[in-house]
Amino acid sequence: MSKDLGDKIKALRTAKKLTLEQLAEKCESSKGYIWEIENRGTRKPSGEKLMKIAKALDTTTEYLLDSSGSSSEVDAADTAFFRKYQDMPPKTKEKIRRSIDLLWEDED
Repeated sequence: MSKDLGDKIKALRTAKKLTLEQLAEKCESSKGYIWEIENRGTRKPSGEKLMKIAKALDTTTEYLLDSSGSSSEVDAADTAFFRKYQDMPPKTKEKIRRSIDLLWEDED
């Protein structure tokens, strides 16, 4: 596993405003284990553990493992937002779309 995995996990975790402890609890790990993945890149999570981390961060294992080099904190925040958006009821989605349209109009 490369540092990219740790960078992506950390970016998603911070975008979701989760502490190390909160993420560790959500994926049945220890705070130290998550810290090592994020900061050292030396831990190699099992497939099962990686699936739990991905689920806790509302992303996919494919995204976490993709090493195409296109990841950034903004990309991670966008990914987390869109995952959450996909699960929203239609009325909420419509409100968000209208709000975005209003914000865009203010920019013009």
